Amino acid sequence: MAEVIERGTSETRGDRHILHFVLRLPHPVENVWPAVAHPEGLRQWLAAADPFEPRLGGAVALRWLNADGVVTAGRITAWDVERVAEYTTEDFHGRIRFHLEPWVELGTILRFTNEFDGDDALRLDCLAAWHMHLEYLAAALSGRPTAWKSWTPDRFLELRESYAESGS
Repeated sequence: MAEVIERGTSETRGDRHILHFVLRLPHPVENVWPAVAHPEGLRQWLAAADPFEPRLGGAVALRWLNADGVVTAGRITAWDVERVAEYTTEDFHGRIRFHLEPWVELGTILRFTNEFDGDDALRLDCLAAWHMHLEYLAAALSGRPTAWKSWTPDRFLELRESYAESGS
């Protein structure tokens, strides 16, 4: 079952797109941080991370586990332990930022931003893909990591159509 994630929003300035998602997660920051800033956590919902040098300027490469091993290489461009992890890639994925804030007693607000250059079709693809991956993140935090071998594009296509229809 997919976790309920609020729809993402986007801003466009020329060919530059900035996507925003805000998640209210019923998990403490100390549980969310490893999921977005450690190789073992990223693998459960996003990608295999190798190399992964957890420091400002450190190398990072993400091998997408749902896309036949496509690799995105880049650098860690912001790093504030248990607060901000930002990866800037050398390809169309652009800047990927996770900002964590404590929320109520044991929860976390995750502010996710993705900034990249591309056309409107890529913007819709990225809105759908990140929405899907953030559902996977919420599921992984609840003890249900993504089963990559059984992954299909069905949920992505459903989300993409929804974003296209809404004009998001």
